[in-house]
Order: sequence, then structure tokens, then C-alpha cells
Amino acid sequence: MDKPDTAPATPKGIVDPLGMARRIRLATYPPSAPLARFVDYVWIVEWNMGERAPEIQRVLPYPNAHLVFDHGRTAIHGVVRGAFERKVAGAGRVLGVRFKPGGLRPFIAHPVSRLADRTMAADEVLRMSSAAAEQRVLEGDSDADMAGAAEAMLLAVLPAPDPRALLAEQAVNAAAAIDGPASVAALCAQTGIEERALQRLFSNYVGVSPKWVIQRYRLQEASWRLARPAPVDLAALASQLGFFDQAHFTRDFTKLVGTSPLEYWKSQQEPDQSSP
Repeated sequence: MDKPDTAPATPKGIVDPLGMARRIRLATYPPSAPLARFVDYVWIVEWNMGERAPEIQRVLPYPNAHLVFDHGRTAIHGVVRGAFERKVAGAGRVLGVRFKPGGLRPFIAHPVSRLADRTMAADEVLRMSSAAAEQRVLEGDSDADMAGAAEAMLLAVLPAPDPRALLAEQAVNAAAAIDGPASVAALCAQTGIEERALQRLFSNYVGVSPKWVIQRYRLQEASWRLARPAPVDLAALASQLGFFDQAHFTRDFTKLVGTSPLEYWKSQQEPDQSSP
């Protein structure tokens, strides 16, 4: 297996990255070549809270579906449109396969939009019981063993490449670009896809609307920038990310993250270790 990818100091989409670093080990691995058309990466999280009280880890999900191997909860997860929360307690580990935008669609027989905010049995993709698949992955002694088992199952049911899935991935990547389109009309102009056709493509292959994708990437970028130690000009940040004004930015950010941009920035600043 390849070495784990090096994650940024403050991974985008992670709410409270400082807290996460204290309680969770996160490793990501690139997929093998045959899966690279469909899969972004394999991820593993592991934690041991010891005697500490349970804590909540919050994530702002990307427009990606996941195959998650988790004790008693193994399933295919569609895109979560709000924030995703998980109670971290005791000790454990979970392995997930993050599909590319559009990457799950060739494995299933229906539009990915049916899975938004929902899960489906892993049996429907893997063609074996979720319990058996879960045991095979989670009993692995190492990250390599676990990831290898998960990849072997997907390789056994590998579908033919779908050019529409690639088109959906390219459209999502355009929306994700730094200084990318701030509106659906701008995304249509950039991709050369008419708006109704783009809406249908996203519903079928991505699972959420183009507008949702654009807004989510802007808010993930905002949370990532606000988790850095440098001072931030909120009005300038709102303008850079394409919000109508600072008030609009504050409303959307607070609704999703649960705290205002300023309070979030304050919560992510390391304490001054030189203070008495």
C-alpha cells in the first residue's frame, strides 16, 4: 500500500480541527489504479478517548458518497446536506471509501439524489452481506490489510467507466476551484453545459444541486481560512468568496457550523504558551 497522504494542518470540512487532532488519527490512501476512475481515496479514522467523556466531531461534508465500514453500521452513505456529527467515545476505528463526485453512480441502479441524507445497505453494491464485508475489513491488523480488503470487494464488482460520471466530476471540480464560479449561471458558462442539463447531471450523478455544491465549497473554504492563526477581515473574506455581503456570509456560516465566523475564528486560535 502507498504511504498515507499528508493532510493539511487544518483539513477543509473539519469543524474544530484543533480538537480533532487531539482525539482522532486520520490517514488517507490513494486508490489502486483500477479504482482511480471511481474513488478519491480510502480513509481510516482511529480513536482512543481513554477515560475522557465522549465528544462530538463535526464535519462539513463534500459532495461525495462514501462506503463506510463501521461496527454495526456498515453502509453506503449519500451526500449529507447539513453538517455531519459523530459522537467519539471509547476506542474504535472506521474505514471509508470516498467516491469521486459521480463515482458511485456506475455501481448502483438509480440516481444518487435518492441517497441524499440517507444510507443504503452495502450489500446492494458489494453483492455480499454487510456483516461479512464489515468483518473482513475491520479485522485487519493494519491500515494496509483493511484498505486492501475493501478494495478487493470493489474490484470484484467494478463497473464499466461512465463518461457522464467523468463529466459530473469535472463540473464539481470546476465549482471547487479557488476563485471558482459563485453562481450556477457562472458554472454553466465555465463548463459549457446548459442549466437544466447541469441540474439533471448533478441529480443523477452527484446527488445534490449545483447551487448546493457551490455554496458548500465556499463555506468549507471559509471555515478552513478561519481555522488559521492569521487575523481575518470578515468583510473581505465574504467578498472574496462571492457572498452578497458580510451579513449574508455570517448567516450561512452560522447556520451550518453552529457559531458565527468571528467566534469560530477565536475558538481555533492556539493558546499563548508563553503566558504565565
